[in-house]
Amino acid sequence: SIKMSEIKLSEAASTDDSAEETDWAAAKAFFDNLKTNKPRPVSLPKPRYAVTIAVSSRTLFNMVAERKIYEDEGLEKYVAYQQEHESEPLKPGAAFPFVKALMTVNARLRELYPDSEELFDIVLMTNNHAQVGVRLINSINHYDLTIERFCMTGGKSPIGYLKAYMTNLYLSKDAEKVTEAIEEGIAAATMFMPETEAETKLSDTQLRVAFDGDAVLFSDESEIIVKKHGLDSFFEHEKEFENKPLAQGPLKCFLEALGKLQRKFYEKNERMNCPIRTFLVTARSAASSGARVLKTLRSWGLEIDEALFLAGAPKGPLLQKIKPHIFFDDQMFHIEGAKELGTISAHVPYGIGQKYHKGKLIEQPEKKK
Repeated sequence: SIKMSEIKLSEAASTDDSAEETDWAAAKAFFDNLKTNKPRPVSLPKPRYAVTIAVSSRTLFNMVAERKIYEDEGLEKYVAYQQEHESEPLKPGAAFPFVKALMTVNARLRELYPDSEELFDIVLMTNNHAQVGVRLINSINHYDLTIERFCMTGGKSPIGYLKAYMTNLYLSKDAEKVTEAIEEGIAAATMFMPETEAETKLSDTQLRVAFDGDAVLFSDESEIIVKKHGLDSFFEHEKEFENKPLAQGPLKCFLEALGKLQRKFYEKNERMNCPIRTFLVTARSAASSGARVLKTLRSWGLEIDEALFLAGAPKGPLLQKIKPHIFFDDQMFHIEGAKELGTISAHVPYGIGQKYHKGKLIEQPEKKK
């Protein structure tokens, strides 16, 4: 049987080598003790080499019904319910297809580089009570998910742990935690399930990731000009500064990490058969403001596989064709449009766009003291 104490990693979320080694040893011991008939990878990648993806339990699994019990009836009833149902696997959540796609990439990397630790390392970050861990473990084993690390924070903020793991991307349902992560320089987004029940067949051989540009890959400097001075000023500004790279946005480092793994396939002459594909889906128009975006990516030494300039057209219909496992955007207007047409979307709460909805300034609630 698994001791839940083995799940809880070192409290001191420190990035020094000794703490990292201790955390890694604890995670590996826990992982090796998992009771499963499924074959497991021989070794765990250490965070310093891996592309670390942290997902919350509510993004990985659909826990809406369980969450309702927690909110309506309190923690004790919630824990009791989870224990009573721990042999029933949880249903897949918004991040589930994305995690499966990460595992597909890892399998291909293992074929080409059997000894490399440059892989996706998936961490389950949850503030759940330890007793709920059994149901989570059972669900992970049921779906044959290779999730090597658990971090059960017991209600504490995960930010210290995210930093200790050198997290490249954090996905949660909790917008406040996501905002906190972004403020600490960690790429993060709030995940949403598609609204349509229509089965969108996502690729099971290729990870497909779509990014908005401004306030996602890039800073919101250009968006500020649109909001404050209008489109004409924006076009003039972008023309004038075409050769000045934009500052980086909150998701730039994640695109960089994807690029690092893509290059491992290119080095083995697998460019045409690469299991990672990236898309830029921006409301900018190519002719008037597209060059600066492409030159910025070039200046960073980053490639994007497909760049789609929509000149203000809705993103939803195009995303239906792309079928990404995840689409990142800073504006809820675009997230809602994507969700309605069946795209798994992730909101990046960053930049001036948070103060607007459909182009109109919205009242800002006062920040909690």
